[in-house]
Amino acid sequence: MIHAHSLAELGTPERPALLTLGSFDGVHLGHQALIRGLVAKAQQRDMRAAVVTFFPHPAVVLRGRRPAFYLNTPEEKAGQLAALGVDVVVTHPFNHEVANITAADFVERLQAALNFKEVWCGADFAFGHNREGNVAWLKARGGNYGYEVRVVEPMMSGNAVISSSRVRLALTDGNVGEAADCLGRPFQLNGLVVEGNRRGRTIGVPTANLQLWDEQAYPARGVYACKARIGSEAVNAVANIGVRPTFETDAQPTVEAHLLDFNRDLYGQSLTLDFIARLRPEQKFNGVSELVAQIHRDIRSAREILTSQESGVRSQ
Repeated sequence: MIHAHSLAELGTPERPALLTLGSFDGVHLGHQALIRGLVAKAQQRDMRAAVVTFFPHPAVVLRGRRPAFYLNTPEEKAGQLAALGVDVVVTHPFNHEVANITAADFVERLQAALNFKEVWCGADFAFGHNREGNVAWLKARGGNYGYEVRVVEPMMSGNAVISSSRVRLALTDGNVGEAADCLGRPFQLNGLVVEGNRRGRTIGVPTANLQLWDEQAYPARGVYACKARIGSEAVNAVANIGVRPTFETDAQPTVEAHLLDFNRDLYGQSLTLDFIARLRPEQKFNGVSELVAQIHRDIRSAREILTSQESGVRSQ
């Protein structure tokens, strides 16, 4: 797969493309359905499947949506799109100058770089200055620019549309189960293991402290049953997101994970946490012994949940 960071990087298109544009933050089930349809049609027509996405997210630039906004990094997003069979991903820079490009001008740039024959989008899709390039605009000009428009219906989960905003709201509530239902996989946090204050080791529960991208969204403060992934190795874990209120209160929440039945040094390594279930909200305890007792209850609960999940996966 080609991952470019501007249309200019693509050069002259080798083959025509089928195209979709959007933020695709999180690459949730609705995104996946659209992308799989696009890829299948592109392969059938011997064309390339192309995705043009944007970074920063337009809502961050235009409406100041910060902090902890993004469900994945641009690199993670590109990797997820590649896994779905996309041939070309353009992570297009977005700023106020780009926001002022007219829809007609942007379509001409897209055609020069990708020679697209179809554009796939949702019914509420819009781009260009003042969001003028909506579905009606695209359809009205398709003949002039040599493309057709395919509108894809949104995907539902429960009684609501699956969206990136819905995933963010679920994370804000600590509802990692709903987030997983929308994503089609557990919500993940990936970070570098860095040295913390080593307090966990002194109470017999060593933790791996994750250094996260500071614009990464994460679940509400609390304790979670997780799968920790180090390369191809998966380990059961209990993760805490919070400010450690039993001790001093940190200025910013930290993410730390205790890996069950694991005692190797992970400093400097990349660690991914799959969030499976929330065990409890963050609490302040009346001392270390009370905290340690609760941690061991959390570990037992996490073992039960994760063992049950593993049994369910094996039986499918």
